[in-house]
Amino acid sequence: MLGDSLSAEYGLPRGTGWVSLLDKQLKTEKTPLSLINASISGETTAGGRARLPALLEQHKPSIVVIELGGNDGLRGLSLAATQSNLREMISTSVADGAKVLLIGMRLPPNYGVDYSKRFVAMFQGLGREKSVKLVPFLLEGLDDTEQYFQPDRIHPNQKAQPIMLDNVWPVLRTMLK
Repeated sequence: MLGDSLSAEYGLPRGTGWVSLLDKQLKTEKTPLSLINASISGETTAGGRARLPALLEQHKPSIVVIELGGNDGLRGLSLAATQSNLREMISTSVADGAKVLLIGMRLPPNYGVDYSKRFVAMFQGLGREKSVKLVPFLLEGLDDTEQYFQPDRIHPNQKAQPIMLDNVWPVLRTMLK
């Protein structure tokens, strides 16, 4: 798992984030996989791209889940650079023998309609271009800000984590066969 604060349990008690819940799900399903969560709060696609080769070498994963891009978007970074970084991470993972699951993100509307639309389309396009599985939006179904988000209104709270898992698990499960 290569992600940002959404996958690194930012502001949550350890063991309660969606990635920890996924690890428990994998154990419940008796899959022969162990989950390595290499997510870092604040991570960008450039940081993930830089860290990925060493992680692949160290862990030799059969599946790489990439949940990055949100911080790039929130910082208004170049979509071309973000897309290039994601494309390179996918290619590097596949070349190393791993299947890839790309997790998409959306941005708050204050970044403008055009930037937001191109940001979402970037994930869709990469999924098609690289023929990788895609979860279109990790936070699907978390529309009630007060109910599902921490006071910063950016990071999901503990109540939201099972919903996030439910957004990822059906797609990831198909990759386990």
